[in-house]
Amino acid sequence: MPAPANRGKPNSRAYRGPGGSGSGPVLLELPASGCTLEVPPMPEGREWADHELARWRELWESPQATAWDESVRGIVASLIVYEGAVWAGVASAWQAMEMRHASDALGLTPKGMAALGWRIVDR
Repeated sequence: MPAPANRGKPNSRAYRGPGGSGSGPVLLELPASGCTLEVPPMPEGREWADHELARWRELWESPQATAWDESVRGIVASLIVYEGAVWAGVASAWQAMEMRHASDALGLTPKGMAALGWRIVDR
């Protein structure tokens, strides 16, 4: 199995353009103005508090949401639950860790954005 692409090395496949020319990093430019698509409905199965509904909307209107599809609804909903527990001071260590991993996976942190090859730009 070949070694994974390493964005830290300039000759990595992660830095090659579509033709493999090595002409620079492959980046997805996200609009600083955010996502203008319709916000999907929250998953069913529990009552969502007003602050959770507001956070849902905030996340789905973020620049990162332009790169998401509805398949990440569960991760976004889980992130909101984890955040609520952390901010309330009742989170377990695994919830705090899962919050960090979900934030990275969704590109909501600088580390996550770098790993995904995303950057926010004014258009």
